[in-house]
Amino acid sequence: MSDSHALSGAYALDALDDLERAEFERHLATCPACRDEVDGLAEAASMMTEMSLTVPPPELRDRVLSGIATVRPMPPVVGEVRAEVTSLADRRDRRRFRGLLAAAAAAVVVAGTGVVWTAAQDDTSTYTAAEAVQNADDAQRFRVQLAEGVDPDAEATVIRSEDLNRAIVTTVDMPPAPEGYVYELWLLRDGQYVAAGPMATDSDETVFSGQAADATGAAISIEEAGTQPVEPSDAVVGTVEFQA
Repeated sequence: MSDSHALSGAYALDALDDLERAEFERHLATCPACRDEVDGLAEAASMMTEMSLTVPPPELRDRVLSGIATVRPMPPVVGEVRAEVTSLADRRDRRRFRGLLAAAAAAVVVAGTGVVWTAAQDDTSTYTAAEAVQNADDAQRFRVQLAEGVDPDAEATVIRSEDLNRAIVTTVDMPPAPEGYVYELWLLRDGQYVAAGPMATDSDETVFSGQAADATGAAISIEEAGTQPVEPSDAVVGTVEFQA
């Protein structure tokens, strides 16, 4: 992966393949800036679940069409200058992407229908991805059964929202993983555990990667840092089953 920072938007939209997602999540565990960006994108996306149907004003169509007429395309760029401009444009687009997604959540024009979806006027909440799951109407909380040998004061809870198709794990007094190792998260689907990313090392909340609505359980294991495990090691420190 040449530039992990550039994948925040694709990750938030679940547009990465399994290998890219696993690599980016390892980067995410050590990059606060990318975590903030992913949380912001997830926040904007969550706004789109709180929408109301609004009839647009009659002048909106004319205003949009007149605006299109004033857009001036950039001229073609060749040679070495192209690479420099492309790099600058990529950085600019990444900065703008978060704002554009939030704007899209606030107002989406449905072409050909004359309808505009706008954010509900009484919704002033802004959530990170973890907060969105915790505050979801259908949030379910499951206490993780920690293995013997783990600090007896430690606690771990998995919170899942089927509507959001997401799950998070929150911990209290969880001891750090041994040096050179990380806590890896797993979701149980069809009787098999699927890697769901490493736990954050500087936060007591971590969002599971992948879809959680159809999972029947979760687990936490200790894995060698920098690896891409396909199944939990023998060092499983916690398991939980999702009950109806």
